[in-house]
Amino acid sequence: MDLGEINPVLLIASLMVAATPLLLAAIGELVVEKAGVLNLGVEGMMIVGAISGFAISVETGSPWLGFIAAAIGGAVLSLLFVLLTQVALANQVASGLALTLFGLGFSALMGQGYVGIKPPDMADIHIPVISDIPVIGPILFQHDPILYLGIALTAAVWATLKYTRVGLILRAVGENHDAAHALGYKVIKIRILAILFGGACAGLGGAYISLIRVPQWTEGMTAGVGWIALALVVFASWKPWRALLGAYLFGGITVLQLNLQAAGVAIPVEYLAMSPYIITILVLVILSADKSSAPASLGRTFHASH
Repeated sequence: MDLGEINPVLLIASLMVAATPLLLAAIGELVVEKAGVLNLGVEGMMIVGAISGFAISVETGSPWLGFIAAAIGGAVLSLLFVLLTQVALANQVASGLALTLFGLGFSALMGQGYVGIKPPDMADIHIPVISDIPVIGPILFQHDPILYLGIALTAAVWATLKYTRVGLILRAVGENHDAAHALGYKVIKIRILAILFGGACAGLGGAYISLIRVPQWTEGMTAGVGWIALALVVFASWKPWRALLGAYLFGGITVLQLNLQAAGVAIPVEYLAMSPYIITILVLVILSADKSSAPASLGRTFHASH
C-alpha cells in the first residue's frame, strides 16, 4: 500500500470530471421535480444519451454533434414518459422504471456495432497564463467545455428559479398544480417542457461518460449514475447549488475509491466499489425524515377540471 502515489491535484481535477455526468443529470431532474413530476427514468435517458452521442461522434468525427445528438436522444426518450404520465395519466413511478428498463435494452441494441471503437477526442480548454498557474490551473482551468457547461447550467437554473417569472410559474406548478391551473397557467405544457429539459440534461450526462470520462461504449456503462443523480436531488433539498456540491461529494467518493484501489489499500475491491452506493443509501435514509422542502405536488397526477 502506497498512499503517496495519490496526487491530490490530479485527484481533485478527476473528481470534477467524475461529478459532471451526475451534475448534468441531477440539474435536469431537479427542474422536472420542481414542476411536480417524479421521473425515475434518469438512468434510461442517460444510457440512451450515451450511445446516441457516441454513435454520432464516431460517424461524424465531431464530439460536439455527438453531445447535441445525446441531448436530443434523451429528450426524445423523455417524450415516452410524457405520453405515459401527462397524456395517459399513468403512474409516474411505474412509468419512470419502465423508461429505465426500455432505455437499457434499447441502448444495448443500438450499441452492438460500437463496442471496442474509440470516439474522437474533445480538446480541453487551455487559457494562456491562467491554465499554467501551479495547482489552481490543472484543477480549475484545464478541463473540457462540457464540464464548464454543467457549472453554467447550474447557475442558470438557480437564477431562473429564484429571479424570473418562468421560475416562479414552474415552482407554482410544482407546489400546487390546482391553484396554478386556476390562475390560468398551462400545467401540462409546463410539465412537458420541464420533462424534455430533464431528458436533454440526462442525455448530456450519459454522453459525457461515453465520450469523455470513459471514452468507449460498453453496455450498461452508466452503472447506476442515474440513480445516484435522483438521490442527489433529494440530498440537495431541490436547490441547484447544493446539487453541485453533492455531485462533487459523490464524484469525490467515486474517484477516491478508484485511487485507493490503485494504491493497493488492504480493503476488498468490492467494498470500495460499493461505497458510493452505500453512502447514497445512508444519505437518503437520513434525509427522508425531512420532506418539508420537497415540492408539494411532487408525483401527483394532474387532472384538468373541465
